[in-house]
Amino acid sequence: MFYKLIIATIWFLAFSSISIAMDINNLTNADRKVLQKEIRRYILENPDIIFEAADIVRKREAALEVQEDEELIQSNFNEIFYDNYSYVGGNPDGDITIVEFVDYKCGYCRKAAELVRELIAKDDNIRFVVKEFPILGEASLISSKFAIAVKNIGGPEKYKVAHDILLALTAEPTEIYLRRIAKELELNPEELFEAMQSDLVAQEIDQTGELAQKLQISGTPTFILGDQFLRGFVPLEILSKAIHSERTK
Repeated sequence: MFYKLIIATIWFLAFSSISIAMDINNLTNADRKVLQKEIRRYILENPDIIFEAADIVRKREAALEVQEDEELIQSNFNEIFYDNYSYVGGNPDGDITIVEFVDYKCGYCRKAAELVRELIAKDDNIRFVVKEFPILGEASLISSKFAIAVKNIGGPEKYKVAHDILLALTAEPTEIYLRRIAKELELNPEELFEAMQSDLVAQEIDQTGELAQKLQISGTPTFILGDQFLRGFVPLEILSKAIHSERTK
């Protein structure tokens, strides 16, 4: 598709620079051959037009993607920012909300967590929402179920501790490790294991998965900030600029 758009743009750029008295909508075969010859000559004499066309197409597609992202966010606004079940940290009344779709087995989520902690530590006006999005296998699913069970039983503060521990955990989330985390949180592991199998936990994971599908999110980490997506790991500078951009709109 990208290639076809480049070709079409090159034709437009070349044709607009060629002085030929033709009605482009009513060309004979002979006229087409003349036009094609002229355009080929023009491209050979002006090869930079290929890069110019590619740049125009990229900018056009980027603008369209931004518009589509904005529409997706607006049409799913409450589910994204105020779903009434996802963890809300930082300042719940902050003027900026950062939403992150996270998987505990995602190495880039681990790196992103460090940046988010740094941001929140420096800026006490950020509201931070975590969406449990386990897509990397059974270990991811077990970790998310455990984290949600902790949230439902122990509350947001204990969830935050469990969330950070699970992101730092490089081993598999076996029962032994989960029992150790439960002990550290001063929660009953048997109660947590039972809650992990509950409909309530399954429903949260399913709802987040359905939302991700509507938003065309297929990887982690994915951030939503204001009316924009930040897909994949992004440096602290990019996150800070996005925050500043939202605040100055």
